[in-house]
This record gives sequence, structure tokens and C-alpha cells, in this order.
Amino acid sequence: MISVVIRTKNQADALNFALKNLTERYLKSISEIIVVDNESTDDSKEIAEKYNVRFVTIKNFSFGGSANLCAQEAKYPIVVIFSAHSYPVSHDFFELIQQKFNQNPNLAGLRCLHNASDYKNYINQVSVLTDPNKSGLIFSGSAFSRSVWEKFPFKEDVATFEDKEWTTRVIKEGYEIDFVPSIFCYDIKRTKKQLFFRFKNDVVGNYQLWHQDITLANVIKGLLVGIYNLLKNSFIDFYYIIRRFFYLIRFITNKPKKY
Repeated sequence: MISVVIRTKNQADALNFALKNLTERYLKSISEIIVVDNESTDDSKEIAEKYNVRFVTIKNFSFGGSANLCAQEAKYPIVVIFSAHSYPVSHDFFELIQQKFNQNPNLAGLRCLHNASDYKNYINQVSVLTDPNKSGLIFSGSAFSRSVWEKFPFKEDVATFEDKEWTTRVIKEGYEIDFVPSIFCYDIKRTKKQLFFRFKNDVVGNYQLWHQDITLANVIKGLLVGIYNLLKNSFIDFYYIIRRFFYLIRFITNKPKKY
């Protein structure tokens, strides 16, 4: 029995596709769908109503707090969290998750696969005990046990990486986190403003969880490297713009034979 919860804010188009995908392909495999919305000003609520799924509003958003609300609203023992810009792809996505939990009563969570790194870590059997960052949960396509969450709620005072923090905490308590070959797509294009917002949270989160401290020397080095890469990439882009231009000029004057 699986609850699917989607966290979203002003992503109406993505939410519409995510719900269309879930309701057309996976309804036999899941028990409910819930949208947890951070006060969207678009038509996200109307879209949720169109697909007849439960719509819950969260006002004071935090990553850990919203994850707790997802678990709190879920009625079933397995909770799968997506963002509106992520969605399952493989036909047996939820069946594989259910099988894994049925086979292992000590399982706290499962990380699904969405990129080459995930797949390589899965094939190479990179244990969460070895690297909780690479093999721990990611709350844009992971499943967790609601009963384990009841014992260990998500931390609401971490800036981000609430999924990784929970991962490290529950494995210390003797539970297991594993990969599952359930494939999903993580389809997001962030604006510069969104990337900066993510950067700020990552700086704090990396310090809180992995104790990555920052020195003035590292900040200055990062600035210089950033400027160098910007100039280098701009030069390379310009170089190939010019090369394409001259290639097209030669093509116009010396076209190949048509067949």
C-alpha cells in the first residue's frame, strides 16, 4: 500500500504532467496521491482537483517541515515523495518498491534511480554505510517507511538535505536504506535566482551535515576560478560561433550533390 506525495510551488504545467502520468499509468499500483503545495499563485489547486487528488497547503515552508507534512498526510505504510518536476518512468516503478519493503521488514527507505551516477552506484553496490550522500534518500524520487518516520521524524531546522540527514540518523539506529531499480525522470530547469537560493541552502546544509567549513581563502579561490571559467567558456562559445559561421559560408559556395 503506497501513498504518493508531490511537493510543489507554482509549477502548474509540471504538476499537470506529473498527475497525468500517475493517473494514466500507475493508479493500480498506488493507493492515494496527495499534492503538498507551498501557497502557489498559479492554477495548481485547480489541476489537483481535475485529477481528483488531495490538495494540502503548507504556509511556512521548510524542506524538513514539508517532508513531515507529506508523511503526516499519508495514510499508507509506504510513502513515495516526488517534486512536481519529477515523475516515474519505468512501468514497474511502484511494484519494485513494494517488493523491496515486503522482503525486508528492517527497511527504512529506498533510493530510486534517475541519472547515470545513481545507476553506477546501484550496479557497483555502493552502500549507504560507505557514502550516505550518494546512496541515501533523495526526496524527489525516494520511498520511506511511515512507521520508521513515526519514530524518527525529519529535522525541520536543517537548511536542506533533510533526506540525507534522516538517512544517516536511521542507519545509526540499525535500519537499512537501499537502492531500488525504479527509474524516474528529474526534469527541472532552474533560473539564476533559483540556483542562488539552492546554493545558499547547500552551503548551510553542507556545513550542518558534512561539516564542510569555509575559509576566506576558499571563497577567494572560488571567485577566481568562477571568473576564469566564465571567460574561458565565453571565449570557447565565441570561437565555435565563428567556426559555424565560416562553415556555413563554405557550404553555401560549395554544396554537396543531392540524392
